[in-house]
Amino acid sequence: MGVITVKTKVGEYLVRDDLLYTKTDEWVKIENDLVTIGITDYAQKKLRYIVNVELPEKGAEVRAGEGVATIESVKTVADVYSPFDGEVVDVNEELVDSPDLINKDPYGKGWIVKVRVKGEVRKENLLTPQQYAEKISKEEK
Repeated sequence: MGVITVKTKVGEYLVRDDLLYTKTDEWVKIENDLVTIGITDYAQKKLRYIVNVELPEKGAEVRAGEGVATIESVKTVADVYSPFDGEVVDVNEELVDSPDLINKDPYGKGWIVKVRVKGEVRKENLLTPQQYAEKISKEEK
């Protein structure tokens, strides 16, 4: 049997119930001290057609709250922020040739970076799926 991922729908936006979120519209999957970061369905729909992604180098040091990647759409340029201090251990090279993977599959093939967290993985600054869904609802009013 496959794993069933529960998704909450807020208007036209999907929020996965097995992830945590940031106030700046990133999703975060935590596996011990390894954190996978991408942008949410809400963020990718707001950006619209993503045409380019600037990825960090593997081994780059990142600081919590600082940009770790840049996404360019036909509308604007947006930074992707790391919620933790750490080191970039993997980047999604597929995005170089297919940046639209973020539009097609933001929670899967559209992941952006993996960061090995330095120190404790602290979740108190992250939003639960319910809190993130409430944030979207407020912004859409």
